[in-house]
Amino acid sequence: MTADASGAGARAVVLGAAGQLGREVADELRRRGIDALAADRRRADVTDTEAIVALAARFGAAAVYNCAARTDVDGCESEPEAAMEVNGRAPARLAAALPRTCRLIHVSTDYVFDGRGRRPYREGDPTAPGTAYGRSKLDAEQAVADAGGLVVRTSWVFGPEGRNFVSAIAARLGRGEPLRVVSDQIGCPTYAPYLARALVDLQAAGAAGIVHYCNVPAASWHGFAIAIVGALGLNAEVAPVATADLPRPAVRPAYSVLDVARFESLTNRRVEEWAAGLDDYFERLGQGKAET
Repeated sequence: MTADASGAGARAVVLGAAGQLGREVADELRRRGIDALAADRRRADVTDTEAIVALAARFGAAAVYNCAARTDVDGCESEPEAAMEVNGRAPARLAAALPRTCRLIHVSTDYVFDGRGRRPYREGDPTAPGTAYGRSKLDAEQAVADAGGLVVRTSWVFGPEGRNFVSAIAARLGRGEPLRVVSDQIGCPTYAPYLARALVDLQAAGAAGIVHYCNVPAASWHGFAIAIVGALGLNAEVAPVATADLPRPAVRPAYSVLDVARFESLTNRRVEEWAAGLDDYFERLGQGKAET
């Protein structure tokens, strides 16, 4: 039986703890009375399976949250072997090597789908990644699930602790640069602190296999950018452009909305709205709408 990592006194290791999600997961665990060992790459490189297994054993961890990944989608396209090692083979090895008393909670992505869908993707829908990044993330999923672990697919993550779409838009606004943002890619922004809460909720519920989690409602990148401008209380124009007008090395999915019904059933709660997360993002950074 899997050890309980849901209550006070339990312990967990968080890999990738220096990133925007890893930091939030460690904070969420500690808020719930769970002793969390926050390990950045220097302390626990995700590719060093033996070292991580030994670290988890010494710490007495009942769960390992893998928030470590190569998330530069275009960079993965130019270095597919490195992406596969970090995002695919390393988590698969770790899932197989951890004892059954220690579960792996692994974060995956909407990029495992081809982006041609017309309704929210369910967990059992066929996968067909069109990028090196998506292929590398998909490579780990079945191995983690087969080992009794949990795979959580998510999308468009932003958080106050790292670089992301929100920080990029805010920086361009701060420099007075014009904004041209694609309007024909549809997905769901997801606030990192909300995702951290979801990961811990799913572990507490004993969820296994693959689960989708993202915030609502669906939006285009252009619509999301307009919301960012509004959250800052600015009156800047955001010009809509087509994906074809801004070519990138990696193909972006046109539609990558995830169906969250299984998450809501497992946790007995609704997913959060990303607009509330966006307000919290700027509040935490001491920014936001100017008082009028």
